[in-house]
Amino acid sequence: MKTMSRGVEENRKARVGVLKMLWPYIWPKDRPVFKLRILLAAICLVLAKVCNVYAPLFYKDAIDSLGVAENLSAALLVGVIVAYGLARIGATLFGEIREALFAAVAQNVVRQVGCRVFEHLHALSLRFHLERRTGGLSRAIERGVKAIETLLRFAVFNIFPTIFEIIVVLIILWVLLDWRFAAVTLVTIVIYVLYTKEVTTWRLGIRRQMNEEDSRAHSKAIDSLLNYETVKYFNAEAHESKRFDQALAAYEKAAIKSTISLSTLNVGQAAIISVGLVAVMVMAGLGVKNGNMTIGEFVMVNAYLIQLYQPLNMFGFVYREIMQSLIDMEKMFSLLDVPQEVQDSPTAKPLSVSAGEVRFDNVVFGYDERRPIIKGISFTVRAGKTVAIVGPSGSGKSTLGRLLYRFYDVGSGSISIDNQDIRDVSQDSLRDCIGIVPQDTVLFNDSLIYNVLYGRQNASEKEAKEAARLAQIADFIENLPDGWATEVGERGLKLSGGEKQRVAIARTILKDPPILLLDEATSALDTATERAIQSNLDELARGRTAIVIAHRLSTVVNADEILVFRDGIISERGQHHKLLEQQGIYAEMWARQQEDKTKLEHTMTAQD
Repeated sequence: MKTMSRGVEENRKARVGVLKMLWPYIWPKDRPVFKLRILLAAICLVLAKVCNVYAPLFYKDAIDSLGVAENLSAALLVGVIVAYGLARIGATLFGEIREALFAAVAQNVVRQVGCRVFEHLHALSLRFHLERRTGGLSRAIERGVKAIETLLRFAVFNIFPTIFEIIVVLIILWVLLDWRFAAVTLVTIVIYVLYTKEVTTWRLGIRRQMNEEDSRAHSKAIDSLLNYETVKYFNAEAHESKRFDQALAAYEKAAIKSTISLSTLNVGQAAIISVGLVAVMVMAGLGVKNGNMTIGEFVMVNAYLIQLYQPLNMFGFVYREIMQSLIDMEKMFSLLDVPQEVQDSPTAKPLSVSAGEVRFDNVVFGYDERRPIIKGISFTVRAGKTVAIVGPSGSGKSTLGRLLYRFYDVGSGSISIDNQDIRDVSQDSLRDCIGIVPQDTVLFNDSLIYNVLYGRQNASEKEAKEAARLAQIADFIENLPDGWATEVGERGLKLSGGEKQRVAIARTILKDPPILLLDEATSALDTATERAIQSNLDELARGRTAIVIAHRLSTVVNADEILVFRDGIISERGQHHKLLEQQGIYAEMWARQQEDKTKLEHTMTAQD
């Protein structure tokens, strides 16, 4: 029991916390126009409800007037009926003006919160994005953004107006008729609200389960579609369909429970409202029979009750949607609570690159503290020089690039550029000074010109096309049916690996950074294309500081220094010819690759 009450209290605190986080966006300190809109919307809300409350009073006067028609002038009768009509029109008019005034506020809140979450996700570490599930994350953001709009619409346009109207109607019933009418109406409303709250709270657990199963199914679908080719490679369509069906089956079960519970809620609500309505109407009917009330007052009571019960009929739905919105918003706002693993220090300054010297000083790092990947690496890339890093897979080569970009902070030691520790400079300025051609190039599902311009968004198309020419891809693009407007597909899947790699090279050429990081930059290219591009990369690297992570040793023979990584340490270092003379790891790798190259050439000759 204590555990249950503790859980309820925690949920309540979480909902209050969500509202506190949302409030600065609803009532922004720096947006006086929005505050004015909210105040005017509140005035329109009150005016709409005043008109709504007055309408039954005019209706009562019209009915009572008909009872004494022989003594009533036509003008007075028409006047009362017109007043009734104007009250109805006024209620609708002020309600619509209120919505129009508040719409800009609500949509701005949705936009501001959505952008803040989006910006925070981009600020989170690479570790978070490697561990996340894309489908579930996108679903949480999508539901959270929609939930804000739902909450504002129902809270502002339904709950608050209904409460205001209930209070006014109860006062009218008490003053014009009898306290008993107000008491029975109030008791009915209280029982209705309590019943709705309890049943809806029960249903929220079911709805929460539905959301979890929905996110799970969505994640499986996204994951499967992103790995479309892998599914095809292994004839796993049936397996993927079965996994997706199992996830949907769990959602189906929760959805059936939700529908049954909704029927229970609706039946109970209808019963409570009907009993309350009958009780009040019996009281009013007896009042007319005993001569204590007029027929107009009988009709007025009926009109007020129906007018109240219509929004109350929606209370269960509204309460559920508000609670669900708070849950969805809580999940989205929880993303804002994910700490930034890598942050700028409060005293961070822009990186000032004068020469471009990069230094790794006794760097130790591991993705898991229990398993270090880099074990005390020290080396310096002199300004304008090229250092190549080679070694077997898993030796920590690509990890160095991630550390240089400060996707992670080193465990110990330091990385500096021109004697500035990269932890003491802003991340934006650091990454602005480094250009990369990654091993695995991922493109945006947009045009080729957009993807090339991503290297420097403010560059001209002419500059982008020149960069593409240097990357040996301009002719290919211009011969496509749609040319530079060609869409590359999800993650660039419409292009071959080599074509994607050349787009990545063009982006880096366009960025024109003082420091280059080439991470297996030509790994996806055929030998002929590699030779053509390699000369362009050599030209690009001339006069710049360059770190080249390579698998093909033939691409780094001209490097000023070659570092041979093995098990997270530098096993050998030196220039190409000196490393061959040492007859060590590098010489062994070189011999193996030359042997593979000879075999490939013999095979191609035999095929010709």
